[in-house]
Amino acid sequence: MAAGTGTLAAAGAFPGFIQAQSSEPIRLGFQLHRTGIGAAYGRWYERTAQAALQVLNDAGGINGRPVEILFEDDGTDPKRGAEVVEKLATQGKCDAVFGALFSNVVVGSAPRAGELRIPYLVCSEGHHVASGITNRWTLQPGITDVKSQVQAMAPWVAANLGKKVTMVFPDYAFGYDHRDFFTAAMEAQGGEVVELIAIPPTETSFTRHLPRIPSETEVLYHVMVGPAVLTFVKELGEFYGTGDHPEIFGFIDSLEAVDIASPGLEFLEGTHFWEGHPRCLQPGASEHETFYRSAVGVDDNGASVSDAREVSTYAHMFSAWETLFVIKAGMEAAGYQGPDDRQAFVEAVEAMTEMPLSREHPQGDKVFNGRTHQVFGHQHISKVAEGRLEVVHTTSIEDGLYPDEVDYTTQPF
Repeated sequence: MAAGTGTLAAAGAFPGFIQAQSSEPIRLGFQLHRTGIGAAYGRWYERTAQAALQVLNDAGGINGRPVEILFEDDGTDPKRGAEVVEKLATQGKCDAVFGALFSNVVVGSAPRAGELRIPYLVCSEGHHVASGITNRWTLQPGITDVKSQVQAMAPWVAANLGKKVTMVFPDYAFGYDHRDFFTAAMEAQGGEVVELIAIPPTETSFTRHLPRIPSETEVLYHVMVGPAVLTFVKELGEFYGTGDHPEIFGFIDSLEAVDIASPGLEFLEGTHFWEGHPRCLQPGASEHETFYRSAVGVDDNGASVSDAREVSTYAHMFSAWETLFVIKAGMEAAGYQGPDDRQAFVEAVEAMTEMPLSREHPQGDKVFNGRTHQVFGHQHISKVAEGRLEVVHTTSIEDGLYPDEVDYTTQPF
């Protein structure tokens, strides 16, 4: 197929399947942000999924059957996302669909997955799944959600950076998760959010918004996404210049796919970022981390080994890798043979609990909550030091746990 209409990965090239040559391959659909505001993420999600697929098939596939992935572009668009899920399920005859990152696409696509009764495993960070607004066919087993992330990190921010916060965030669902949950998390630490600055997702310049930052601000919390992130951080630096400024704490989303050594980003030295998976290789990294980094083709600084200018979306893309291996584990536990076993597959994933640090889970050990369909893991706070991101604090899994808001296992399929 042409790149614009979908790409079938690894079809017809399955070494080591002598006993399974007559078996129909398991087909997985990947809802890919190849174009639109999520394109930088999509490029690396596809690359990561391809690398994981190679490792999985080299080890015998799933239940001795080879695995294919059909990539289909959703344009990072909610309406198109639902159409992609339907296309992968009906025309592509996929056994499950995974891969979506952007919250608006997930929220727009999950209802269609439920109607089609196809497992839909999202690689997002929104609180949509664990909040109960999706359905039993929708799971998030490969990456934590924003509510968990900010709850885990707020105590460190309040204790080390300050308690009067101004937030700059995208004006849609993902940004609202940050707004709501970080506000609550800071209030629990005796802090307060003194200003909320919501930025339209199509904004290309941010200078008109920055004067709204109150002078009493002790911590500027920023999380931006999309192709204008480099402009945002540069304009933030120009706004403050060499003068005094609040402590700056950003989600690495504001710098994903951007070289931290880019001209104009010097002011980031000494500021802090959340990272789901540290971009720069840290001292004492596990063998599983180094295996994963090598398999995907990422160097010690988080860029492509073939082009140092091509910086990865390292803090997020591990979710594509880990979700594929959750699919493998779930299908094997369910004895998956075909679409009639989709419900058994979902129930097998719901039964999962601990996910140890391993090649399958290189970001770190995790705990899966089958009732809420949400996984919980470690978060990292990194400091910019001489152009590199150095981890200064890692949260525990327990730091990010919160009471259940839904029990999908009590809902009908």
